[in-house]
Amino acid sequence: MQKLGFIGLGTMGGAAAKNLLRAGFPLVVYDIKKEKAAPLLEAGAVWAESSAAVAEASEIILTMVFGPRELAEVLRGKNGLLPNMRGRGWIDMTTGSPNLTRGLAAEVCAAGGWAADAPVTGSVDAAIRGDMIIFVGGDDAAAERALPVLRAVGEPRRVGGIGAGQVAKLTNNLIWKINAAAIGEAMVAAKKAGMEPDKWREAMSGGAADTFVLRHDAPSVFAGHYDPSFPLALCMKDWRLIDEFLQETGGRHEIAAAAMARFAEAEKRYGAGAGEMTVCKLLEEDAGVSLRAEGNWTPPWEAKHEAD
Repeated sequence: MQKLGFIGLGTMGGAAAKNLLRAGFPLVVYDIKKEKAAPLLEAGAVWAESSAAVAEASEIILTMVFGPRELAEVLRGKNGLLPNMRGRGWIDMTTGSPNLTRGLAAEVCAAGGWAADAPVTGSVDAAIRGDMIIFVGGDDAAAERALPVLRAVGEPRRVGGIGAGQVAKLTNNLIWKINAAAIGEAMVAAKKAGMEPDKWREAMSGGAADTFVLRHDAPSVFAGHYDPSFPLALCMKDWRLIDEFLQETGGRHEIAAAAMARFAEAEKRYGAGAGEMTVCKLLEEDAGVSLRAEGNWTPPWEAKHEAD
């Protein structure tokens, strides 16, 4: 098994790293908050004191950090990856910028390494189970090296050359967030017309209105926790990346702008740490209705891996 390094042990990164350990990969880990590594160290991972130390101890390094600024620091900063990439691979799972990804990948290749981008979609429960979808960008040689590693953490889908993974991820998140904003309007309207939220969801399932948001995220509204495992701070970080991408590519995006404004309103009212689906809570409060529904709505962060 190849020696792997993993940098960025947040909710999604920590779960992905755990699945690499389950698959039998020797794993070296690093995060700016060492306490994030505790469960992985208990499971057999080895701690490194810096990004550079991760590279020195690994054959392939995976990164999954907050955003583009943090990613650039991991590679280019003091004790970064770039001086140690000769003969090594870099797989980036961060949600970021296609242009930055291409630039960093070029620097990795110039340093004698290879690169692939592999951002993910799904949720924390998919990360825990190891079945999240992964958008893989890179040349054929890089993808061939990356796929055996990525299959340990999810379902890789080849989407094109380097940076294409980020294009897929940003457009994926654009549609997801528009759906999240719209579903609140639909549920509130149905409730005010006398239809209970859980019955409405059941009626919509399998029809033209069926979406991931309906199936996976509506229950967090019914339960009233609004899924704090993915806070509004991350939603707004994604929105800034989406907006930058849309400005670069041109074309009309009025619907995106309206959905982004709705998320910004939720962050202003509830704070950056509130759950992603508080974008629906806004509408509940303003309409004076409740979308609570009785049921066994298991929180995503309580998902279990089959090995557990």
